[in-house]
Amino acid sequence: MIEITLPADPAEIGKLEVGDRVLLRGTIFTGRDAALPKLVGALKNGESPIDVQGAAIMHTAVSPAGIAPTSSNKEDIEESIPYLASAGVLVHIGKGKLGDDTIRALGEAGAVFIVTPPVAALLTSRVKSKRVAAFEEEGMEAIFELRVEGIPGIVAAASGRSIYSNE
Repeated sequence: MIEITLPADPAEIGKLEVGDRVLLRGTIFTGRDAALPKLVGALKNGESPIDVQGAAIMHTAVSPAGIAPTSSNKEDIEESIPYLASAGVLVHIGKGKLGDDTIRALGEAGAVFIVTPPVAALLTSRVKSKRVAAFEEEGMEAIFELRVEGIPGIVAAASGRSIYSNE
């Protein structure tokens, strides 16, 4: 098990390989269908409501019931991943198979995709604090900043390779 402190160090992320088991601790931002395209738009306009350098973004909403990853291959999310990776987001967390272009873009940016178990009780128990960081008007789909200890995951994409590929 490899422990990763977030925000991440590019050298540390660069050593990760497909299939590595990780434990994430530190700061994770959340985002999904409503917030990620808004974040991309803000960054393209030279505005950054959050510091994306070395950041980790989990594809989830935050509700009173807790957190659990949403499918990362939904159109609005998967279209946002390459831009966010090129802007400095090193760790993308969610579930599901990503497209080849997204895997390639992650590799080019030195970023990784980590899948987590979709078990809300487990993941929620690892959240030590939370606050709205951006786009409060989106409610539970706003970007939240979470302080976490021990979020488990498996590296599903790194260095342009994917756990879902036979290559």
